[in-house]
Amino acid sequence: MKNNFINEITQRGFFHQCTDQNKLINLINLKPIKAYIGFDCTASSLHVGSLLQIMCLRLLQKYGHQPIVLLGGGTTLIGDPSGKDATRKILEEKTINENISKIKKIFEKLLNFKDEKTKPIFVNNAEWLNKLQYIDFLRNIGKHFTINKMLSFDSVKLRLEREQSLSYMEFNYMILQAYDFYKLNEKYDCDLQVGGSDQWGNIINGVELIRKVNKKESFGLTTPLITVASGTKMGKTENGAIWLSEELLSFYDYWQFWRNTSDNDVIRFLKYFTEIDVDEIEKISKRETNINNLKILLANEATKILHGEDRANDSEKTAKETFVGKGIGKNLPESLIERSKLENGIHIIDLLYENKIMSSKSEIRRAINEKGVKINDILVVDEKKIIGLKDFEGSGCVKISHGKKKHFIIKINEV
Repeated sequence: MKNNFINEITQRGFFHQCTDQNKLINLINLKPIKAYIGFDCTASSLHVGSLLQIMCLRLLQKYGHQPIVLLGGGTTLIGDPSGKDATRKILEEKTINENISKIKKIFEKLLNFKDEKTKPIFVNNAEWLNKLQYIDFLRNIGKHFTINKMLSFDSVKLRLEREQSLSYMEFNYMILQAYDFYKLNEKYDCDLQVGGSDQWGNIINGVELIRKVNKKESFGLTTPLITVASGTKMGKTENGAIWLSEELLSFYDYWQFWRNTSDNDVIRFLKYFTEIDVDEIEKISKRETNINNLKILLANEATKILHGEDRANDSEKTAKETFVGKGIGKNLPESLIERSKLENGIHIIDLLYENKIMSSKSEIRRAINEKGVKINDILVVDEKKIIGLKDFEGSGCVKISHGKKKHFIIKINEV
């Protein structure tokens, strides 16, 4: 069936805007295309805020198209002002390259590399941006952009309306992103750029630059800005970002993030972040009366895509052992403590803080006073409590519970 890519992203709610939907449909009916999404490399991992775009890349592959993953080795040196209230921290080139190497490993888990026709192409825009000659760039590329139009884009306009500073460096970001699309079109015959809705202005700039310089038609498509039921932007929680790298977030914590999805978001997220057929999701949602079963389905399917089916199943088993059986699940996040610290006894607040259970000692005190901390399922009522070897007897570890849904294991380091 033709138009499957556009049909499915529409059914799943991925589709927000397109520069020319009918012409794009005609093009993808005619031939497989190359499409790109750009990713900043400001951290050593992407987080779930980037996951909708990655699901788009998977769908492109599913329908026979070839995705280009553009890693911003050049643009990350500047920082995208879109949706930001302040200038981003400027990173060293060495740090950016280290981030790129680690981010590539995430894509190796999420995309299909077996089919040569749809195998993703990785490109670092430092390849061309770091070689630009300033005067030549202004003469050949800068002449196609007007200050009037650049000031009209939200990434610039909102910062200026709030009287927040916008550096000349950041102001140029939109031109560099447009130049990326131009170079990918020229070098790889890339016809489509996909991005979040906050990238619309930058994408249009690229489409127009290709038309003016390459004399070719290209297309832009955006996905909606994903917010959770509370209205906050998808990707971060009160405890920090939900990273896609297992070095920064365990597969169990990743599973638990999806398991804790708000009731109002479950069906929407099943469409966004799993590959269950949309019609099947509708049937399941009508048939299943227990919302918690739908949350477990979401957690299993989303975790399976990133970490594999075995780890998804292990996470569900661990959750049941922890929450239902009141046991110590084998896949809970773990940290180690030296035996010498326990021989002398360690203050409960220091124990939790040093093992990064919570981010500050004041937060720990507040949690204890609000009856939100348990050790081995026993409520901690005294913030001056001392933890010693006797608390570790039997299993050689303790289970720390923060609230009803966050559990951690601390083990004695016997090495």
